Amino acid sequence: MSSSVLRVRWLGRVAYSEALALQESIFHNGSDNRLLLLEHPHVFTYGPSADLTKNLKCDPAQVGAEFVAVNRGGDITYHGPGQLVGYPLLTLPPKLADSEGPADSVAYVHSVEQMIIDSLRELGLQDVGTMSKYPGVWVNPNSDNPRKICAIGVRVSRRRTMHGFALNVSTDLEYMRKHIVPCGISEYAVTSMREEGIDASIKDVAEVVSRHAAKMWGSSQLERQDVAWKESLSDLSAFSRGEGPGQPVRMMGRLARAGVEGGVDISARKPDWIRPRVHHGAEVLALKKTLRDASLVTVCEEAGCPNLSECWSSGTATFMVLGERCTRACGFCLIDTQKPLDADHHEPKRVADAVRKMGLSYAVLTMVARDDLVDGGMEHVAQCVRAIRAHDASISVETLISDVRGTDALQILIDERPDVLNHNVETVPRLQRAVRPSAGYARSLSVLARSKRAGLVTKSGLIVGMGETDDEVVGTLADLAAVGVDIVTIGQYLRPTTHHLPVARWVEPHVFEMYKEVGEAFGIGHVESSPLTRSSYHAKESAEHAVGAAVPVSIGVK
Repeated sequence: MSSSVLRVRWLGRVAYSEALALQESIFHNGSDNRLLLLEHPHVFTYGPSADLTKNLKCDPAQVGAEFVAVNRGGDITYHGPGQLVGYPLLTLPPKLADSEGPADSVAYVHSVEQMIIDSLRELGLQDVGTMSKYPGVWVNPNSDNPRKICAIGVRVSRRRTMHGFALNVSTDLEYMRKHIVPCGISEYAVTSMREEGIDASIKDVAEVVSRHAAKMWGSSQLERQDVAWKESLSDLSAFSRGEGPGQPVRMMGRLARAGVEGGVDISARKPDWIRPRVHHGAEVLALKKTLRDASLVTVCEEAGCPNLSECWSSGTATFMVLGERCTRACGFCLIDTQKPLDADHHEPKRVADAVRKMGLSYAVLTMVARDDLVDGGMEHVAQCVRAIRAHDASISVETLISDVRGTDALQILIDERPDVLNHNVETVPRLQRAVRPSAGYARSLSVLARSKRAGLVTKSGLIVGMGETDDEVVGTLADLAAVGVDIVTIGQYLRPTTHHLPVARWVEPHVFEMYKEVGEAFGIGHVESSPLTRSSYHAKESAEHAVGAAVPVSIGVK
């Protein structure tokens, strides 16, 4: 793969804070060239030099908008639905050839402007260009009535770029005309493609911008992946919307819209490499009794993990906290989706007691998604970590968590500093909406980015065989590497019941080996990849490989 390829991701509608966390992590950890394309919910952002007294004309909360300070050039600006936002994250060449000096920031800004100008002209808007006094792209720039159609504000440091452009496609311009002085420019109007008579969708514009961006920054080499273009609450089950128990709906329709139809019949014989050898010996039964005596739940049983016999025979298991009912209805998962019960406040002590009785030095805590709780369950997981460490501070703890709806509650667990923070992205961008409709690719990457930026060993996982291609898996591994993920697990999807997504293909062992080689070549510290790998399979060995030092572990958890 050429280092000059531009990796483009359409991420859908993403909260500004999530996109910023993702940008910052790629800015600091990544080295390849990529372009994030997305929409934001209503948000006003402003740089350090913004004159808010003069240029902010409303209370952002009163007009349904966030208000965020950012480290970029420019004054106050607006992002919202109908606006294509692009964040190029590039490594620029030095300003002077054959040097290690800084990049030419002015030339870079001009390249962003030119890329947008070229895109707009292809889309039918011909009289567009720049104005020497102001950055950005303008309609009729040399007339008596220039109108700004694209704002640009970038940051360049150590030749890496972040932030970018906001192109008004079908934007509600009232947010800029009534509530702010956009970019501090009061003498000229703002406009949009729709207002200028160009009837193009965000998708149409993203297609053109992607190609021109690849010409500008990727030597015309483009590697692109998109999340679903059509999203609505009707795509979710009632339960996934937080409205109580319900059955997943439109699951197969979502999969078909993502380009996946048919699949392996659930009664079809599995290949030999995917058929686990299950034997519940004395060790398994003893461990089962220990856990039942403590009234604890293991994900090993609840998720139907194929490695139960192997791991339990060696005295290993994963503790599932916060109950056994999940507030998400993912298409691959066997976990119960009835309305969850209240959190058990005695559970942290019981988990710690079980760790003590089992003589563990490494414990894994996983959780069901608890969108019904204000903090998504983070304080409860943190209490479990504290209880284990109160018994013995030398015990290493890995936490496998939900996305916490992208909220700041994640900081509760980050502050507890688990030895490994694990959150699974699960599948490639194209299949996210079909596989886990209540989650999001950008949100998951932002969780991982925040973990890594906090200095935690960070881990994620993929399930393959649900309709993805090998190239998409490789692209996803590149994304995980770009945000600094240290450990990745990859395993074959096994359909739990006929009510779940079908298996689209059996991925052969040599392909799993390829995933491992590619992921580690991208810079991921350790990739655990095999047909029967699950999220915490060989957790001990993975942590040791990833951090480059032995971790005192007596339990490798599935």
